Amino acid sequence: MAYRILIADDEAEIRDVLRLYLEKEGYEVIEAADGLEAVRLIRQGGMDLAILDIMMPGLDGYRVLRNIRETSNLPVIMLSAKGSDSDKILGLDLGADDYITKPFVPLEAVARVKSNLRRFYALGSGEDRGSKDITLRAGDLRLETDSCLLYRGEEKIELTSVEFRIMKLFMENPGKVFTRQQIFEAGWEESYMVSDNSVMVCISKLRTKLNHGGREYISTIRGLGYRMEKE
Repeated sequence: MAYRILIADDEAEIRDVLRLYLEKEGYEVIEAADGLEAVRLIRQGGMDLAILDIMMPGLDGYRVLRNIRETSNLPVIMLSAKGSDSDKILGLDLGADDYITKPFVPLEAVARVKSNLRRFYALGSGEDRGSKDITLRAGDLRLETDSCLLYRGEEKIELTSVEFRIMKLFMENPGKVFTRQQIFEAGWEESYMVSDNSVMVCISKLRTKLNHGGREYISTIRGLGYRMEKE
């Protein structure tokens, strides 16, 4: 079954180009011309990834992303002419998995779609673990790698695909200090880190999600990086 990709952009030319290249790769493409339509389509279910333009009528891409993250960890790629670090950080802070700046090369957009689908949907496939499902534990946290879900006791904590990979890195190595570069490579599966702000934002989001009674699960080691506390 082909992956279903939602393209939400008020520019028909952008949608047409992305549709052309994505359909060549065998993806099924669904289009939305504004944020309200994008939310309606996503609520219907069946989407495997969403590409959201930031500047859309009705609801902008940031608000659509907030709406998605209230109920889903669907992979989301933000698409925008806004290319400043602050815009990217805001998107990542809201839970975006990736960011493409206009103008873009269509083949790069396709490559990013492939990469995010592979990252997200291969996590629970067992390709790297054979048929064995793994449960990681650190203190009162439990990470189910087959379902990509994090629990504190019986409380489920929703994670994006990037957050999942970072938590997996930490929980496989509690007490070990990781540099921002190492965390970036594990979370984004890329070796070239344009800015370490993306790592800082992701760690901040994880801390917010993990916050419980003032306990610090992820510590900052000044001048070195971050580590997950063992207890």
